[in-house]
Amino acid sequence: MTHRHLGHDEAMTNSEPGQLRDYVAWHSAYDEPDSELSRRLRRVQFHIGAVLDRTAPEPVRVLSSCAGEGRDLLGVLAARDDTARVSGALLELHPQVAATARATVERLDLTGLVVREVDASTSDAYAEDVPADLVLLSGIMGNISADDIHRLVATAPQFCAPGATVIWTRGAMTPDLGPQIRQWFLEAGFEELACDEYVEGSSMRVGVVRYAGPPVPLEPGRRLFTFYR
Repeated sequence: MTHRHLGHDEAMTNSEPGQLRDYVAWHSAYDEPDSELSRRLRRVQFHIGAVLDRTAPEPVRVLSSCAGEGRDLLGVLAARDDTARVSGALLELHPQVAATARATVERLDLTGLVVREVDASTSDAYAEDVPADLVLLSGIMGNISADDIHRLVATAPQFCAPGATVIWTRGAMTPDLGPQIRQWFLEAGFEELACDEYVEGSSMRVGVVRYAGPPVPLEPGRRLFTFYR
């Protein structure tokens, strides 16, 4: 998920080293089935599986931003027998967390996937991996400002092939920006497919949108967001 994540609520940060949580220990919450992160993880995995089912048997290119240990995507692929058609990248800044994701990719023999140890808060980090058919933005929006969320959503078309699916998360924090984020995606050229509120009784929200616009080239050299924790 993790942020991400899966996912993360949230995810790996791109703030200064002195401000970072212990994100290696933070991932242990996914080992608790009743934790909010685990509840969110299961819902994100459900939607990833739905995308793979819907697109079968066509190739799917995946891009996971702030991917953490990759428990969302890799957990789904571990249970499938059609992984040869899945390619793409998991972007993760933390060296130890990225190493865990990479070890899982190797253990599952997912030869089409790469884990890149890069700063996903900059547009240059995405250059080798766009456009994608499935974009995971899980565990990011709970750690960045409203302006940065808006900027990330507005930039998302640059990550997407026409018709691509984006899965995003943002808990019901204060202020609850969920309704605004949903509107920003619409304004950016996306169609909403689903928005799951209070997943399994938690404060988590998982949204799914489809990009309905034309191809948009990636703009290099841009700062997309800054994590504040």
